[in-house]
Amino acid sequence: MPFLQCGKFQLSLARPLVMGVVNVTPDSFSDGGLYSDPGHASAHARRLIAEGADILDIGGESTRPGALPVTLDEERRRVLPVIEALAGCGVPVSVDTQKPELMREAVAAGASMVNDVNALAAAGALEAVADSAAAVCLMHKQGDPRTMQANPRYTDVVREVKAFLAQRVRAAEAAGIARERIVVDPGFGFGKSLDHNLELLRRLGEFTGLAGALLVALSRKSLIGTLTGRDTGERLAGSIAAALAAVGRGAQIVRVHDVAATRDALRVWSALAG
Repeated sequence: MPFLQCGKFQLSLARPLVMGVVNVTPDSFSDGGLYSDPGHASAHARRLIAEGADILDIGGESTRPGALPVTLDEERRRVLPVIEALAGCGVPVSVDTQKPELMREAVAAGASMVNDVNALAAAGALEAVADSAAAVCLMHKQGDPRTMQANPRYTDVVREVKAFLAQRVRAAEAAGIARERIVVDPGFGFGKSLDHNLELLRRLGEFTGLAGALLVALSRKSLIGTLTGRDTGERLAGSIAAALAAVGRGAQIVRVHDVAATRDALRVWSALAG
C-alpha cells in the first residue's frame, strides 16, 4: 500500500488526504489577518484537526499574486511559535516556506514536512530537507508572486510543468530524499492563466507517479472566483467541486481551507468510488 513518510508519521495513501491551511499572515488572499496571533492560529489548527485534517500547513509568508517577500526574522516570528504549540498534536505539521534556514528551524521545532513553492531551488534548501526526516512538497511556479500573473505563457503547460517537477524530483532524490518523502504540486494559480489551470486539471492524471504523492491546492483560488463569479469567502461549493475533480484525476492530497466540508465530500466520493 502506498504511503507518505513525514518524519515519524507514515500516512497511508489508500484514501485522499486533507491538508488544512493555517496562514499566520496579515495579507494572504483568503484568510490574511484572521490567525496572525499565534494563539489564534494554533487554536484554529486544532479545530482543523477535529474536523478531520490529516496534515496541517503553517505559512508565514503570503504567496498570493502581488505579494511582497518578508524577512527571515519576521517569518520566523510568525510560524515558529505556532509549530511549537502544535507539538504532539497527533498529525504532521508542514511549514510553508522558501527559506532554508527556516526549514531547518521549523523541523527542529517539530515540523515533519516542508511545503516549498520554490521546489527547493534556493541555495541550501535541498540539504536542509535531506538532513532531516521531513517530507517535502515541490511546487511549480512561473515567475514570482509579485509578477507571476502578469502574462504567463507556455507552449504546452502540462508538458512544461511536468518536466520541471520531474527534474526537481530527480534533484531531491540525488540529494538523498527518498521518493516516499516527496510530494509534487502543479502550482495552480502560480503563473498560470485560467486556461492553463483548467488544462492542468483536465490532464492531472499525467502527473501521477512522478513522486510519492500528488498534491493539489485549488481551495478558494481566483480561478474558482472567475468560473463562479463568487468572492473569496463564497467559494466553498466551487472549491469542493475542484477538490473532487482533482481526486478523481489522481490527486492524493488536497490542500484546503474548509476541512470539514471537504472531508464530508470526500467520504461520499470515496464510498461511491469504492
